[in-house]
Amino acid sequence: MKVPGSRMPGLRVRKVEDLPGVTAVARIDRRTKRLTKRLQPGEIAIIDHVDVDRVSAEALVACGVAAVVNVAAGISGRYPNLGPQILLEAGVPFVDNATPELFERIKDGDVVRVHEGVVHLDDEVVGKGEEQTTEAVEAAMAEARAGLAVQIEAFAVNTMEYVRGEGKLLIDGVGVPEIRTPMEGRHVLIVVRGYHYKEDIATLRPYIREYRPVLIGVDGGADALLEAGYLPDVIVGDFDSVSTKALSCGAELVVHAYRDGRAPGLERVHQLGREAVIFPATGTSEDIAMLLADDKGAELIVAVGTHGTLEEFLDKGRSGMASTFLTRLRIGSKLIDAKGVSRLYRSRISTPQLLLLVITALITMGVALFISPIGQTWLNGLQDAWNAFIFWLVGLFS
Repeated sequence: MKVPGSRMPGLRVRKVEDLPGVTAVARIDRRTKRLTKRLQPGEIAIIDHVDVDRVSAEALVACGVAAVVNVAAGISGRYPNLGPQILLEAGVPFVDNATPELFERIKDGDVVRVHEGVVHLDDEVVGKGEEQTTEAVEAAMAEARAGLAVQIEAFAVNTMEYVRGEGKLLIDGVGVPEIRTPMEGRHVLIVVRGYHYKEDIATLRPYIREYRPVLIGVDGGADALLEAGYLPDVIVGDFDSVSTKALSCGAELVVHAYRDGRAPGLERVHQLGREAVIFPATGTSEDIAMLLADDKGAELIVAVGTHGTLEEFLDKGRSGMASTFLTRLRIGSKLIDAKGVSRLYRSRISTPQLLLLVITALITMGVALFISPIGQTWLNGLQDAWNAFIFWLVGLFS
């Protein structure tokens, strides 16, 4: 494949038979999450992502990426991450362990060609990597599963460190800020732009309509709520992956800060002329959203797109895994995954019950009209009107 004017940004893939591989505009960023915000269908993503996780891979596929070139190890062997497998199943060529100098030699918007693990810019080879196959990924996943015990041990050590640092927050709620959004005795729905969040929000529509829970968006989860037609009540996070539209929608803002008080997201809030509450904690943003809802007296916390399985915890890295694991222990039975709600929840008034209620009401009204004096008057009036209509109709043909 070949693209005329190969260094002009904005061009898309054009098929030319004499050049094999994938030729397209390259989008380059060391943070995959940031890259997917501007990646367009048919473009090539150049990333620096050790252990490509499931959420990142699904986001790349959803963007319509033509190929992915990773300058890091897509499967390091630390744990069996699902990202590379998802890319290959979607038919996306995936080049791993590519030349790190690609970030210096390629500019965002350059048109490049990727073929058999080799990256070409114009007529020059600028980098090489390992083009992954299904067999290679399956073998790497098998080796990673064999090393899970080591990761569990490291997780246990990290968990103790987290308890020592955040024990007062986890046990006594020390450090949870005051907010104006009331949650006492209410259901709270926390949305993270993570695993199957769109499907989960769709299945929860009857639940949201009936219970009207407090809606908390964690960073990009706020945009997920807006896309689904809901207005978030609270937005929690460091605000590196949430849109300006979401931050300006009127929701109460809670900035996730470091333990030393630094809050990088606060500057962006002030630039928009908004005020925010600061929540210093070493956990993840989804963790502090749960702790906030629990501390403010939520009756039930429903989580959308959050982490639940062992592989999902490992996708976060050991530090994030420890905070999420302990937060879930802290909240206990009050926390339920969205999938569980969709399976267990049924509207308190079913469709057959509603139809029966309507039919019963109509019968009751009919009986009341038939036996009451006023009803008899109305019935007589209706009968006279009907007779007059028949008389008029017969007169048209006589």
